[in-house]
Amino acid sequence: MNEIQTTRYVPRDRAESADADLLATERQSHDFMQSDTWRVFRIMSEFVEGFEQLSRIRPAVSLFGSARLKPGSEYYEAARRTAQLLAESGLTVITGGGPGIMEAGNRGAHEVGGKSVGLNIELPFEQGANGFQHIALHFHYFFVRKTMFVKYSAGFVVFPGGYGTLDELAEALTLVQTNTIRHFPIVLFGRSYWSGLLDWLRNTVEAAGCIAPGDVDLMQVTDEPAEVVRLVREGISGLLEV
Repeated sequence: MNEIQTTRYVPRDRAESADADLLATERQSHDFMQSDTWRVFRIMSEFVEGFEQLSRIRPAVSLFGSARLKPGSEYYEAARRTAQLLAESGLTVITGGGPGIMEAGNRGAHEVGGKSVGLNIELPFEQGANGFQHIALHFHYFFVRKTMFVKYSAGFVVFPGGYGTLDELAEALTLVQTNTIRHFPIVLFGRSYWSGLLDWLRNTVEAAGCIAPGDVDLMQVTDEPAEVVRLVREGISGLLEV
């Protein structure tokens, strides 16, 4: 197994991030090294590095959740235990590589000798690579990182989190709903945390006809780490037999 990588990336000012520069329509540079054309090469290099590094880690599952939850908290320790069980069952654990639930996921997998991967992203706050990763990749662009999560994961386990967590969840649901990705289990951990969202989806969104009956059932919910492993492995059983 590769040596643990513990590099920490210093958060940059929000306006200086690569994504912010790319999306800032008011700034159009005439310097080629700062132009959108030049950024295409940097984006391409991130895809190439990600493909090369992650092509050997399957089968894997991505674990998401808040960067703000601390060691010793209920969900941090549940994520840590879940990652241990996932790793013991032969699955690689992928996280966003940062603190909180991401650290818990990498830490749990590392503690039992499993494969632990972190896909870090430069952010103005909250993000810094945790020290429990066997493969640690650093991305400047969200959409490149998102591609890696979906391409190299066979399923998502989603712990309580904020906007970033909800973003990953909604994107995965869209891809599953449209059959862009198939046989892709999505497991939510924490019934009390997610119940309000699920009720709203059923009673408001589905009732208004904005999603189809049964679309809410694309997600499964549990409070037990062992149940997460069962649900994930049942959802990807075809891949495990290959």
